[in-house]
Amino acid sequence: MHDASPASPASSPASPPAPLGTEPEPLSPGLKQRHLTMLGLGGVIGAGLFVGSGAGIAVAGPGIVLSYLIAGALAMLIMRMLGEMAAAMPASGAFSVHAERALGRWAGFAVGWLYWFLLVVVLAVEATGAATIAHGWAPGVPQWAWVLVFMVVFTVANLAAVRNFGEFEFWFAALKVGAIVLFLALGVLAVLGLLPDTDPVGLTNLTGQGGFLPHGWSGVVSGVLAVVFAFGGLEVVTIAAAESDDPARNVARAVRSAVWRILLFYVGSMVVIVTLLPWTTMRPGQSPYVAVLDSIGVPAAGQIMNIVVFVALLSALNANLYGSSRMVFSLAERGEGPRGLLKVSRGGAPRRAVLASVAFGFVSVLLNLKWPDSVFLYLLNAVGAVLLFVWGLIAVSQLRLRRRIEREAPQALTLRMWGFPWLTWVALAAMGAVLVLMLTDDGTRPQVLWSGAATGAVLLVAWVRELRTKRS
Repeated sequence: MHDASPASPASSPASPPAPLGTEPEPLSPGLKQRHLTMLGLGGVIGAGLFVGSGAGIAVAGPGIVLSYLIAGALAMLIMRMLGEMAAAMPASGAFSVHAERALGRWAGFAVGWLYWFLLVVVLAVEATGAATIAHGWAPGVPQWAWVLVFMVVFTVANLAAVRNFGEFEFWFAALKVGAIVLFLALGVLAVLGLLPDTDPVGLTNLTGQGGFLPHGWSGVVSGVLAVVFAFGGLEVVTIAAAESDDPARNVARAVRSAVWRILLFYVGSMVVIVTLLPWTTMRPGQSPYVAVLDSIGVPAAGQIMNIVVFVALLSALNANLYGSSRMVFSLAERGEGPRGLLKVSRGGAPRRAVLASVAFGFVSVLLNLKWPDSVFLYLLNAVGAVLLFVWGLIAVSQLRLRRRIEREAPQALTLRMWGFPWLTWVALAAMGAVLVLMLTDDGTRPQVLWSGAATGAVLLVAWVRELRTKRS
């Protein structure tokens, strides 16, 4: 194993930023275009869609289609901004590096550590969820043992060459995408009455039970709050791009191919669900996908969806472990984290960064298993709104960097943000509106307050570090 060179510009905190696109990347370029493309498609298809969408339908009714359109549009704008910056300046720290270049070291430090904290805490939810499903299949094996198996398997996969991560995620994402496509195909046939023992359903379920907007626009807004965080995970593709053979071209292609397909999967699924079934039958915590498959006579629909959700959880666990290890490695590389994390294996994997991330993730899992309603609940609330803070810094960074790239390296703008700068400002306003709405909602207010406190603590540390650097 070897250390990343301490003399490299990216790892020296006192050195000025290097020209755009000139930083060496010590990690192995083991990811292929197909890996990134499937990451872009499958990265946001998870348990939040397959199970969590039931909560959105319960509060918005058929208007959940509009909720997903609004939340999906915001997510797609963020993805386009990320794609623009990652194509011009690929780096293992992605938006943390971009924030540092755009706003200063404090911003790169803050967004990097906040995102790392978010991933290692959410990792516990995914590991526990997957273990719960596996325990249902094999009750003789305790839940903690399943957690241990999953953590060990994916730690080993991430300690090896990066292509192992790419292959895991490729097939995981392929299964999720295949499940969505099959669901859409069956759903459309059922809507048209082309399946055995089915009749065309028409618009009865869209206009009955209170109409398309049974709770008015307030229901649509509540639906946005319920579903917007399901789009988290799209950021990983821009982190992974740095470990591909042609980062700029590959990330641009992955983002372009993912944008409209993700909207199709999410919004298309919701249209099928609320057209086929009365929205009043939906319950939070129950998968509307299972309800639809049951209604059209698919045998063992519940078990089929359990398998899909199980794969989705493992996929997210794997991706979050990868993303967190690369983020903390990048922080160490820039002098914003412990230098001991810079050890890289001969295969180009940041092994100490992987172990550090999985160690904290394992602690989070233990807290989740032991104190799910106390200690871990506080941790979960502390990251509940962090994604919006991270997205906000991404948007601000893109506003600042776009002008700089146009001056210094216009040829690097192979992927451009739509409607710049107006749509970037629209995205920022939308994120601000979501935070305000979360503050007014009794259920989500603790998340904003705790996440705000966590963000404030990280910003305070960043400010103290800035002061010390200026005085030294």
